[in-house]
Amino acid sequence: MRFSIFTHAEHKCFRGRLYSYAPYVKEMNLWISHFDEICVLGPVSKKDPASIDSAYTHDNLRFKPIPGLHFKNKKLFSKSVLNSFRVIREIFLEMKKADHIHIRCPGNIGLLACLIQIFFSSKPKTIKYAGNWAPEAEQPRSYRFQKWLVSNTFLTRNAHVLVYGEWGNQSRNVIPFFTASYSEEEKIEIHKEFRSPFKFVFAGSLVEGKRPFFALDLIKALKNKGFDVELEMYGNGILKVSLEEYIDENKLEDIVTLHGNQPQETVKKAYLSVHFSILPSKSEGWPKAIAEAMYFGCVPIATEISCVPWMLGEGTRGILIKPDIESAVGRIISMLKKPDLLQSMSEESKSWSQSYTLEGFDREIEKLL
Repeated sequence: MRFSIFTHAEHKCFRGRLYSYAPYVKEMNLWISHFDEICVLGPVSKKDPASIDSAYTHDNLRFKPIPGLHFKNKKLFSKSVLNSFRVIREIFLEMKKADHIHIRCPGNIGLLACLIQIFFSSKPKTIKYAGNWAPEAEQPRSYRFQKWLVSNTFLTRNAHVLVYGEWGNQSRNVIPFFTASYSEEEKIEIHKEFRSPFKFVFAGSLVEGKRPFFALDLIKALKNKGFDVELEMYGNGILKVSLEEYIDENKLEDIVTLHGNQPQETVKKAYLSVHFSILPSKSEGWPKAIAEAMYFGCVPIATEISCVPWMLGEGTRGILIKPDIESAVGRIISMLKKPDLLQSMSEESKSWSQSYTLEGFDREIEKLL
């Protein structure tokens, strides 16, 4: 059977193998293991794979490169409009050949694929909505349209729409789902001692949506209040230079380290050595950085967005904060004074996250197929 993937994820061809962002590929390798023929339709880059990329593993995989679509970029808007006609054609032709259609949303490629799948109502589909499914969330109109379209059982038929979190009043094709990063074999018995120096980690893209400056301000405020703290930051992005300047100007270089993009194994070692994981994002789907840190007993500190309150047990296995420095610092300080409670949170955090393994994820995929 032919499993056709429609995605906006950027791909790289290198020495006869197809690479993309490692967490995404790790998930897709589980999906494609259930089929004997695979076709990936997505944008291509001329760059070599980076440390955060990994390769698809399948003996019969074909890649159909398409142009990336960037409608928000004024310089690329006209070109993207023209390219969209080619993309529509390629999506339609591939859906005709597919035995199972797999669409990744939200994104421009996913939007077009969701529109074109209407013409293939009899074909089985899985639609992975990896963004914030919260009904009240403020999102771009294109995202809201994709959510409406895929949950409309008249226009999107014979489909499982996989979303993060559990939400009320959903159409019958919307299924609460999850993702996983680690296997059963990677479960480790770890006991964290919550005492000074308190170690924090931030793992994510260095972009506005992840609020890396907020993480820095938290650490700076804790330091100024007399706490012995350290922050390790993993990830890259357009804010990297600004963050470096901020660290230098505020004399934080002794307690903050920017590591850039690193392989998962390196980040995993950081999770094992720190107490807390910070992710003050503006929006998330299923924040892997939080779930991965929890797997190794880190107490997550995160904003109340999307399914994060559910992941953190409404505050029983993590610290929920508002995007306000004063209140967030006050909340964290009150918890630093309760090491026994933090220890309990760490155990709860680890127990919850370790229930979502790659093996369990694969079993759930098999049920859908």
